[in-house]
Order: sequence, then C-alpha cells, then structure tokens
Amino acid sequence: MTSKKHLTVAFQMDPIGAIDINGDSSFRLAEEAQARGHTLFYYTPDQLSYQEGHVMARGQDLIVRREVGNHFDVGDMREQDLADIDVIWLRQDPPFDMGYITTTHILDRIHPNTLVVNNPFWVRNYPEKLLVLDFPDLTPPTAVARDLATLKAFRARHGDVILKPLYGNGGAGVFKLTRTDSNLASLHEMFMGLNREPLIMQKFLPDVSAGDKRIILVNGDAVGAINRVPAKGETRSNMHVGGRPEPIGLTKRDREICARIGPLLREKGQIFVGIDVIGDYLTEINVTSPTGIQELERFDNVNIAAKIWEAIEAKRQ
Repeated sequence: MTSKKHLTVAFQMDPIGAIDINGDSSFRLAEEAQARGHTLFYYTPDQLSYQEGHVMARGQDLIVRREVGNHFDVGDMREQDLADIDVIWLRQDPPFDMGYITTTHILDRIHPNTLVVNNPFWVRNYPEKLLVLDFPDLTPPTAVARDLATLKAFRARHGDVILKPLYGNGGAGVFKLTRTDSNLASLHEMFMGLNREPLIMQKFLPDVSAGDKRIILVNGDAVGAINRVPAKGETRSNMHVGGRPEPIGLTKRDREICARIGPLLREKGQIFVGIDVIGDYLTEINVTSPTGIQELERFDNVNIAAKIWEAIEAKRQ
C-alpha cells in the first residue's frame, strides 16, 4: 500500500546489520514504511548531535528487504539536519541510561515539527517500570528502593518476589527470590556496585508459568496480544532469554487494563506501546523500544505495522 503523502523517515536504532529480520519490530516498521512509499534514513544513537542550533545525525539512506543475510542496503555516510525529516523513530534498545536520556533531550528540540515516535519527552518521563506506578490497583504490590532494609521488609510482607534493575531490558538481571532465599543481600551488593540506581521489587505472580502476555497498543488502542511462555526451569518469559511466543486472545481483564491506560498513552504521544500482563496484573508499560509486532502479525494474520503507520500518517497529513 502507498500512503497519501510521501514522508521522509529516520530510524535512530542499534546497528541494523545484527538484527533478526523475522523478529525485529524496527525492521518491520521500516519495511512497511518503504512499502507505503516513504524514504528511509538510518543512524545509530552515537551519531546524533546538537550543533549550533541544529539537531543533526550522521547516517545513511536505507533500503530494506526481507532476505536473511542480505536485508539492507545503505548509501554513503552523510550528515542530515533532522528538522528536515518528517518522522523519527526512537528505536534503540535500553538500558535507559543518561546516554539514552540525552537523546530524548536533543530530539525534544525538533519535536513535534518533526514527529518523534514515541514522544521523547514522555518516553523520558514514563520509563517502563515507573509508568505502571500511576496504576497501583492494576499492578502487583511493588517497591522501588535502593535501601536493603526496605527491600527485605517488602519481601517479608509479600513472600516470593521478583527483583530486577529499574532501567534494564530483555529480562537481563531479573531474579526470583523466595521468602527464605539467602541471596538478597548478595544480589543487592552486586547491583549497588554497578550503578547508583534503585531496584524494583514486585510480588511474584505464579501465573507467569502460564505465560507473560505482551499486548500491543497503537495510539492507545489494543490491537492484539502474544503470550510469552518461559522456557523450562526459567522464571523469565522474555523472548531474548528463550521465552516461547504463542497466540492468545484478549481477556475482559486485559481490555479493562487497556481502557484505563490507553487515554494517557494517546494524550502523551505514545503511538506504539507494548504492555506486559501476568494473570490479572499489569507489570510493565514499554514505551522505549517495544517488540512483538512480527509475532502478532503471524499469529493473527493482521498488519500491525500498517496500523501504526496509519496513526503516524494521520498526524502528518
């Protein structure tokens, strides 16, 4: 399908050569943009700069194709004034560190005249594990703390818990601790040696054995879900660590959760969002670089990337 208006589209993302074209959502978004007649420019976050009033990026014109091992062509490296681009995709993976945060500050300077997806101001202010704190009745009991005594007291109240870095991604550094597990202090010591950030602790949800549901929302509306089932012997269901994607529908509770959070996402310019639901509980709202498009498209035989581009094009016409 070709869209009504030709757009110039930039992807700020991790190196494109290493991606899995059958699973990567950024590749699918680029592929659909190209199919709709848009032209693509690609750069890595370290090539973004502010120069004397201009937001610039050193990158390359991009063509993508669905051919394993030969999935892209790029032009010569050149400097691009991003104010002259119609749409920029903020798609590098976390960690959500000061490098990541700085890119949102720089891109803020040209948004919304250049449409940055998702809105960088609210990406910065709504990191995935913190936005859920706006909805305590939808989430399992949660603590955000650096202090070991606070974390111990939380576990004493709630029993088995999940402990993870506040700004991590992909299931890295996620630990299940039983009420009597003696490793909490050692893990705390390890995390404290890595950075000065708090940790997040949540009551463990046994329903995770049946899967961690990833629901995709486009401009605040749920468009489908996949279930990510942990590998045998694993607590984590992330596909980065061996979780198995399966088709699944939306329950009444899923729709209630989406109806609650959807208006806020829409208001804050979060066009492509993936939320995580275990059983009846919302655990994360992923706004930085959500995944799951390709799996959902295969399972449900729907073009989710087209729905995302339709929402963007409506803002750019």
